[in-house]
Amino acid sequence: MARAVELALFALWCFAVALAGGLVGLVLGNLRLPATVLVAGSPGAAAGANLGISAVAAATASIAHIRAGRVNWRLFAWMAPPSIAGALIGGYVSGVLPGDVLLGAIAAVLAYSGVDLLRWTPPSRRPGAPAAPGLDLRAAVATGFAIGLLGGIVGLILGSLRMPALLRVVHETPARAVGTNVTVGFCVGVAGVLGHLPTAEPDWGALAVGAAASIPGALLGARLTGRLSEAQLVRAIAVVLLLAAAATIVQAVR
Repeated sequence: MARAVELALFALWCFAVALAGGLVGLVLGNLRLPATVLVAGSPGAAAGANLGISAVAAATASIAHIRAGRVNWRLFAWMAPPSIAGALIGGYVSGVLPGDVLLGAIAAVLAYSGVDLLRWTPPSRRPGAPAAPGLDLRAAVATGFAIGLLGGIVGLILGSLRMPALLRVVHETPARAVGTNVTVGFCVGVAGVLGHLPTAEPDWGALAVGAAASIPGALLGARLTGRLSEAQLVRAIAVVLLLAAAATIVQAVR
């Protein structure tokens, strides 16, 4: 009975996280991971299960964003392969590096990114400003690999790091950054799970429950994305990044 209640509460939390994540183009695995650790058999099993849930949530949100035309497939083609490679390597070496140190660094970057995006304005629409720069595909490759590597190590897709990179470094528009981010995130989640398999098999029960609850949440959140203006969408992303930073700090301390 206690296990059933635990899983039910876990499912509700996964639904809420997927709803918020689908809205802003983030999978928010760092908000889900502490709960996954509680219901899984071990930290390693929780990391793999969390990545699997994130992949399902990302795939679900991607469907709605693809239908709405919010995925930049050219950018995806450049960013997804290095992200997958990084996630595979990170998942394999996850038991070697100190995860708490990495989480602390990730939390600092999330907090900075959240504050920075609160001050964001569309560069091409400010009076007297030059046209927005084109996409920086080299930055997409470099940031994709680095973020995929970190995510594979700590059991997170880390779309919350990839999103500010897409906006600030790669120079993608907010709506297309949202759709492209979750689509890349799906690939990273699958790669991370595969990377964990040789050393720590995911908790398949937790993965199944969390994935089933995340599907309706991610669909609903992705459908709400188009109802926000560009400025509202970026502010929502910034607020969620700050919440993710706080959750990551708690996780690193624990």
